[in-house]
Amino acid sequence: MKSEEKDLVYEPFTEYGVYSYADYLTWEIDEMVELIKGKVFRSAAAAPSMKHQQIVLRLGSELLQFLDKKNCKVFIAPFDVRFPIKSKKNEEIFTVVQPDVCVVCDRTKLDDAGCIGAPDLIVEVLSPGNNKKELRNKYEVYEESGVKEYWVIQPDQETLLIYTLTDGKYVPSRLFTHGDIVKSECIAGFDVDLEEFFEKID
Repeated sequence: MKSEEKDLVYEPFTEYGVYSYADYLTWEIDEMVELIKGKVFRSAAAAPSMKHQQIVLRLGSELLQFLDKKNCKVFIAPFDVRFPIKSKKNEEIFTVVQPDVCVVCDRTKLDDAGCIGAPDLIVEVLSPGNNKKELRNKYEVYEESGVKEYWVIQPDQETLLIYTLTDGKYVPSRLFTHGDIVKSECIAGFDVDLEEFFEKID
């Protein structure tokens, strides 16, 4: 088979198409992809780094323990979060993302496919090559969709920035790092001692 024919067989999308969640469900591909306003975003790397995964698992574990016997549920990627605009029909949803960590307190938003609507808290752990996507495209989607808190963790610098939704717009925190204790406003009582947290990351 010629290489261009092979590409046509195994490539379900192009950079220039506009796709829906219905299209997304038909794709059989190994890499992680997300849809943001109908545009396809591929995973920046074959797999996240070990440090990235440790941060996701440790933060997810701390949230899971804190939320035990509470109404809110915590999820880690891969977990589809769909953002409908006018309709919840698959063919009319054009944004589906897989946040590293998310917390959903309204259980009516949960179904077998994941979450439909805005989680209360989303955490993204940045990887080389995807900073632009996380900081611009996802920022806009999360703000427009009503995600109450958006945490951005930079593993290399071991820093955390929190965007809090206020009157429909995100207000950034200062940049937190070692020595800081960060507190969530939407998950009452949950906090993270960054000194202790990052010391546990090998």
